[in-house]
Amino acid sequence: MVHQEIGAKDVVGILRRRYWLIILLAMFGGIAGFVAARVLPKRYTSKTLVLVEQPETQPVTPIATDNVNQRLATMQQQILSTARLEPVIHDLNLYPNDINRLSKEVIVDHLREAITITPVAPMTETRAQNLPGFTISVVFDDPQLAQKICSMITSMFIEENIKVTGIVEADTTKFLNEQLEQAKAKLDEQDAKLATFQTRHVGSLPEDSQANLAFLTGQTTQLEAATQALNRAQQDKSFAESILAQQLSAWQATQSGQNPETLDQQLEALQSQLAALRSKYTDDHPDVIKAKNDIATLKRKILESEQGKKAALPEKTAPTVGEPTQILQLRAQIHQYDQVIKERTAQQEQIKKQIEIYQARVAASPGIEQEYKLLTRDHQTVLDSYNDLLKKRDASAMSQQFDQSKSSDRFHVLDPANYPNEPSFPKMPMFAGGGFGGGLALALGLAFLLEMHDTSMRSEHDVEVILRLPVLAMIPVIAPNMSRAKTPPPRSTTFKTKVPAKV
Repeated sequence: MVHQEIGAKDVVGILRRRYWLIILLAMFGGIAGFVAARVLPKRYTSKTLVLVEQPETQPVTPIATDNVNQRLATMQQQILSTARLEPVIHDLNLYPNDINRLSKEVIVDHLREAITITPVAPMTETRAQNLPGFTISVVFDDPQLAQKICSMITSMFIEENIKVTGIVEADTTKFLNEQLEQAKAKLDEQDAKLATFQTRHVGSLPEDSQANLAFLTGQTTQLEAATQALNRAQQDKSFAESILAQQLSAWQATQSGQNPETLDQQLEALQSQLAALRSKYTDDHPDVIKAKNDIATLKRKILESEQGKKAALPEKTAPTVGEPTQILQLRAQIHQYDQVIKERTAQQEQIKKQIEIYQARVAASPGIEQEYKLLTRDHQTVLDSYNDLLKKRDASAMSQQFDQSKSSDRFHVLDPANYPNEPSFPKMPMFAGGGFGGGLALALGLAFLLEMHDTSMRSEHDVEVILRLPVLAMIPVIAPNMSRAKTPPPRSTTFKTKVPAKV
């Protein structure tokens, strides 16, 4: 076999020759597996399926929306801790033979290793974030204890879930109350700052800009109207004073017998002469210069005459006894013009002050607007934070008052802890089948190994392969009493013959 390939015919031959070895080892392996399954200590597995039910429709959205996966991991660490498992060991009297010779931590580790918590994979993508449930399995040497341990661990999970949810809601509400108080203090501080700023810059705030510009435009128009009225009143007063002076001069001249119109007539004549000279000559001509000097001299005389007359009067507005009615009316008009000028002047000053105030407001408006924006932005940020915390606090309080079984994820035992009728380890069919398969594999390997070390030749092909010589003749095996024995036909015996390479 070392020098040739193994075909189907060879395999059949090997099985015929080694069938007793294969049958014995396969039977021995199956019997050994059966015996091992009977001898090894039994382990029983109790399982329960816990379904994570989603919360029903509720009036508010819970604030504590922790992930179920994280909550399950946290609860698993707490429930499988030494403090939680030690009472289970004492209540069920587990490991009575190991309590005296092993430490408490080792015994708790044995129980912890016997408990397995397996999350159930979500069947749809919509539940990928939340587990549809989880399985709790307990492996123990006593089926009744395995069921009890599984039931107790399941109850721990359900109680812990209710406890954790309530604690989370309470802690959330307490935390939100503290944050809300801090936010309210900040909001009060911002309100005080904003009120102080508005009081200090009243009339200069950004919302007053358009009103300030409109008022400034109106005041400017009023100032122009007041200025025009003042100028008109001053012109009317000057005209009335000039007429009054002429009337007084005429009346006084009449009283003294002089002609009051002589100087005025001379002035008009000189002015007419100056105009005629300017039409012919330039201002540098000697005649024009002389006419200008004469007119200036005459005006000084007229002015001195009028000042002398006024100085002679005790008061300008005081009427002279016996003055004509026309002169008295002119004095009354001049007095009225004085009142109008006084009022218009005061009005003009007041309007100017108002314009200066509003011009200062408009000029300072950009800086005040920038500062006001910063202040209102901080105020709005604090206000939004306060309102958000207020909504969350109210939602958390309502969620905490809502029925616990409806406001959060609830653990529902879908399959209670079962009583294991058969051990989960060792399983008889598995061990017997495994032993039989192992014995069969060992037998096949051993048969193949024996065939590898067998050097006998059993066919013409073996002779040709091993000796590399052709077979000349085959002598059959003649057994005694061959006709009497019910045996298969005799097998031919092949003689090994050496033939020279060249004959």
